[in-house]
Amino acid sequence: MMYRIANKIVIGIVGIFVLVSCHGLEELNENPNQIGSENVDPNLLLPTIINGVGKNVVNLGFGNMAGVMQHTQKDGWSSGHNAYDWSNDSHSWNGYYSLLTNNKTMIEKAEEESLDFHHGVGLILKSYLFGMIADLWGDAPYSNALRGDEGSEFFDAEFDTQQSIYEGIHTDLKKANLLLSNSQDSYFSIQANQDILFAGDVAKWRKFGNSLLLRYYMRLSEKEPGIARQGIQAITSQPQTYPLILQAEDDANMPYIGNTTSDSWPTNTKFDADPQGAYFRIKLAKTFVDKLQELNDPRLGVWANKIDVPLVLEEGAPEGTDFVDEEGKRHISQDIVDAYENTVGLPVDFDSLYVGLPTALTFGASYNLSEDVNQGTRNLHVSQLNDIYKEASGPLLQSRLISASEVNFILAEAAAKGWISGSAENYYNEAIKQSFAAWGVSGDYDDYIANGGAYSAEEDIIVQKWIASWSAATEAWFDYRRTGLPELETGPASKRAALPLRFYYHIDEIDNNQNSSEAIDRLEPTQFKGDDASYNSAWSKFWLLQGTSQPY
Repeated sequence: MMYRIANKIVIGIVGIFVLVSCHGLEELNENPNQIGSENVDPNLLLPTIINGVGKNVVNLGFGNMAGVMQHTQKDGWSSGHNAYDWSNDSHSWNGYYSLLTNNKTMIEKAEEESLDFHHGVGLILKSYLFGMIADLWGDAPYSNALRGDEGSEFFDAEFDTQQSIYEGIHTDLKKANLLLSNSQDSYFSIQANQDILFAGDVAKWRKFGNSLLLRYYMRLSEKEPGIARQGIQAITSQPQTYPLILQAEDDANMPYIGNTTSDSWPTNTKFDADPQGAYFRIKLAKTFVDKLQELNDPRLGVWANKIDVPLVLEEGAPEGTDFVDEEGKRHISQDIVDAYENTVGLPVDFDSLYVGLPTALTFGASYNLSEDVNQGTRNLHVSQLNDIYKEASGPLLQSRLISASEVNFILAEAAAKGWISGSAENYYNEAIKQSFAAWGVSGDYDDYIANGGAYSAEEDIIVQKWIASWSAATEAWFDYRRTGLPELETGPASKRAALPLRFYYHIDEIDNNQNSSEAIDRLEPTQFKGDDASYNSAWSKFWLLQGTSQPY
């Protein structure tokens, strides 16, 4: 419903109120009290925009996208998370366009007052938000978006092609790099306490923008490999011109404050102590746990608790044997195992340390002989999230917009393709090293690389990148779509027999914007479209995937 919120600015943090242009409310465009760029301090807009971007990254990457990419699964109220049972009322881009409207005002003010820092930062945030919209939905209002205050002809903005949005992102990020290329002391009107991402550090913002540019060139690797290669080569061959985030200390991480529900980590039990609340519903996925255990990955212990009560098969025991010993282990006889497996169709997991929840189970709450089958409660035989995820804030509870680990994985992939000089293995190792640093397990790096985590093929890059994207799994979804990696299987309750490729255009867009029909017609249905009434399906391919044979 982009045109409905084209003029909407919601700035809860700083208390600035801006009017919204909606169908039926067009007269608001004439309001003489409307706050525009001429009377707004960009420093007051900045934290609201960053906060909105950061929360979107976590709400997706620790939410439903973590379910799609099988980092996590829910054992209750799980259809959108585990089974991607989405429809045309599941995902709206309204919030993105509201943030973009705020951001447009900040850019306009920066241009008027020659505030190059705020201008460059605004272009980076604009690119991040429009990139997410193009990545999630495909074609979308772009060139004429956010112009509702200029007249009714802009209420229903046309949908630009996904390709043109990516091209615009490349242009804006290159411009941002130039704007942020001077020394720190050459910029003015920076209020470090309002920059909740980098505290006004120009060099870090510049690295962020260039790292984002690298991401969006690699995004084109299958669709437009020539453009992707040329863009990545231009960046990597000029490190002084295009500095990148290469060390975890420069990661673009937004911390959570933890004072209220809205600024706290989403699974905290400080504001949601319900035993069926978010913390208790979300479990690590079996796919993820098994891979981490296969690699003896120390990050597993940072992200998950060991199971409360391990299961032990009491071989040869009389039927009906079921007791918990003094060490807290539950012993069961073979007949109990057989009855469970015949009913559920899945084997009992006797791992004594970590057990993940399988993908899209019909009755997830009963998995692994749980005796409490209420949805969203503690399963004593399945791993819960680490206790840190009960907290409202903390050093590891951050929205991870882009990281040194991701950048090094992109460089590893480019090297493996022969696009840049350097060793793919060295970049791969550095990517893991930076991920370990980010999660506080640097001391385990050498052993990990020497053993299960060693590089052997290009596929390892994407699989390790998937692991490192914990709590930011949306980027792993985007990688999966262009590579088909990691190889993930759907579950018994999944809506289709394949992972989804995009979000449905929301019903409000379909009903109220005639331009949406043209965008829908440009989508390409796949064999998994099912009973979706039009090409507007989560299993249709947009431009980026058409003709690539990926991921299916």
